Amino acid sequence: MARFDGKTVIVTGGARGMGATHSRSFVAEGARVVIADVLDAEGEALAKELGDAAIYRHLDVTDEQQWARLIEETNAVFGAPAVLINNAGIGGKGAFVEDETLEDWRRLLAVNLDGVFLGTRAVIPGMKAAGGGAIVNISSFAGLIGTPNAADYTTSKFAVRGFTKAVAMEVASHGIRVNSVHPGYIRTPILGPLGDEVVHGKVALDRMAAPEEVTRMVLFVASDEAGYSTGSEFVVDGGWSAGSPVGIGQTNLAFHEAP
Repeated sequence: MARFDGKTVIVTGGARGMGATHSRSFVAEGARVVIADVLDAEGEALAKELGDAAIYRHLDVTDEQQWARLIEETNAVFGAPAVLINNAGIGGKGAFVEDETLEDWRRLLAVNLDGVFLGTRAVIPGMKAAGGGAIVNISSFAGLIGTPNAADYTTSKFAVRGFTKAVAMEVASHGIRVNSVHPGYIRTPILGPLGDEVVHGKVALDRMAAPEEVTRMVLFVASDEAGYSTGSEFVVDGGWSAGSPVGIGQTNLAFHEAP
């Protein structure tokens, strides 16, 4: 089943980790994919692996001029993008808010929020002209719940969620859908040697996800199968944001003790 035959897809942060998995899967589903990233060697290697259906272009998502150039080159090579996956993002330093520097705060928001804004703004004219399109913004479980020692990251991901809803209302009449996907812990190179032990007691399903599990959701949300969904959150976090699994299979005395 090739849900994206003939469609052009841009994946930011598409050279490594979840982004690379997204890029491969869109190509497998018939898309022509523009891998946009700052990791030039990895991006070029992935584009070569994927053949004529993919190209790599250097993109700093915080740079307005680079976005303009990317859209121009995408239109010239593959045609106007029908799908944008705003996947590029960075993590914070795990600092308490009183220890956060303004420089670090602004740097994280520039990538995680400004990048989503600039990318979304860049693709809308072409999608309007084509009569529709799909934008998928990768937020996080941290866009749904408060996350200590990560006020910068949490703020950016909540903001992406709100931005998604606002833009969805603006462009719905043009046939453009805008949704957010909220992954939890995903087994990617950024976590290094960490394994499922980091989610014990936090996540109901008691394991990290494979990147492919997030990609399957991204593909669905970007496809016509989700044609009646816009301004919505799609969560892939193993139940993390739903609540705490502590006490599962045990007696929780808090419900039995007298006040």
